Amino acid sequence: MDLLELRDVRKTYHVGELDLQVLKGISLNIAAGELVALMGSSGSGKSTLMNILGCLDRPSSGEYLLDGHEISTASSDDRAHLRNSLIGFVFQSFNLLTRTSALENVLMPLTYSLQTLTEREMRQRATELLVKVGLGDRLDHHPAQLSGGQQQRVAIARSLINRPRLLLADEPTGNLDSRTSEEILQMFRQLNESEGLTVILVTHDPGVANHAKRVIHIRDGLIQNGMVPESA
Repeated sequence: MDLLELRDVRKTYHVGELDLQVLKGISLNIAAGELVALMGSSGSGKSTLMNILGCLDRPSSGEYLLDGHEISTASSDDRAHLRNSLIGFVFQSFNLLTRTSALENVLMPLTYSLQTLTEREMRQRATELLVKVGLGDRLDHHPAQLSGGQQQRVAIARSLINRPRLLLADEPTGNLDSRTSEEILQMFRQLNESEGLTVILVTHDPGVANHAKRVIHIRDGLIQNGMVPESA
C-alpha cells in the first residue's frame, strides 16, 4: 500500500516580477515500509520536494496524498497536525537544544503532540528510544558533552518519539566522519527492516544513496527513473 503519492506536483516561487518554477511536474509513489533515497545536486529541487513531502510547504498545483490525506489543499493547521503525528525529521545539523539534556531533547516533540500521555509515560518512551539508539548511559548529557554521532542518535530518537509512519532524513551524515556515517545509515536500515518504518534519505551523496533499496533521482525539477542500488 502506498504511504505517499504525488501526481503532477509543481512548485513555483514568485520573486518580484519573476516566476521561478522549481518543481515541474513530479509524480511518484512510495509504499509503506520502503527505504528510499531522494538524490539530486544543489538546485535540483530536492529540498523543495522534501518540504512538500514533509508537509512544511504545499505544491502550487498537483496532488499529494499522505496516508490517504490530501496535502495540497490542507490548511497550515491541518498540515502541522499531520506533520506532528505522521512524520519524523532528522537534519544534517542535528538541531538539538544546547542547554537541554538528551532526554529532554527527545521529549520535546511530545509538547506539540495530541497524544495524552502522563509525564512518566513520556519519560519512559524517551528513555526506551535512547536505549535503542545506544545512548542509555547518556540520558542526562547535554549536546556539548556528546560526539557528533551521538548527537545525531539523539536526533533520531527525537524523530521517533511520536511514533511516525514516515522518517525524512535530510543529509543526515553531512557533518559526520565516514565511520560514524556508516553507523547512522545502518541504524536507518535497521529501523526500516525491524520496525517497518518508511524512510526517505534526502542526499547528494551516492554513498548514502547506496544504503537505500530504491533511488529516486531528481534533476532540474523533474524525476528521473527510480533505480535499485547495486548494494541493496
